[in-house]
Amino acid sequence: MVPDATGGSRRAQVAAQSKTRSATRSGPPVPEGPPGNRASEPSILILTTLPERAAAEALARQLLMTRLAACIQIGATAQSLYHWRGQIETADEIPLAIKTRARLYSRVEEAIRRHHPYELPEIIAVPITCGLPAYLDWIAAETEAPA
Repeated sequence: MVPDATGGSRRAQVAAQSKTRSATRSGPPVPEGPPGNRASEPSILILTTLPERAAAEALARQLLMTRLAACIQIGATAQSLYHWRGQIETADEIPLAIKTRARLYSRVEEAIRRHHPYELPEIIAVPITCGLPAYLDWIAAETEAPA
């Protein structure tokens, strides 16, 4: 371990900071008022899946280029098991987590449905009830039309 400028190790500093933070927490974080007006607009996380990585990447790029999303995480292939027309089915799918503003939901849904091969695609919006205010501001800023 490399000592810091005061002679202590970085690991010890991190452990001390962690204990201090833990001692001051008494439950889940409580949202504070946003510093600017952007974070006052709700953000959401939209979850969907696609059957192929190329299609997931194409959808992600299209949503970013049209500023309907600030960030999209494309996950590793996951095996889904589900009921479909009286049977239990399985499929390998690529999960996407799309961060955007709540008021853009209908446009994101439309874009997903337009590019999705499934008859009934998974499209679920989860409200972001708490988050780093600067990150929420960033989501709002990146999903605004350029000036």
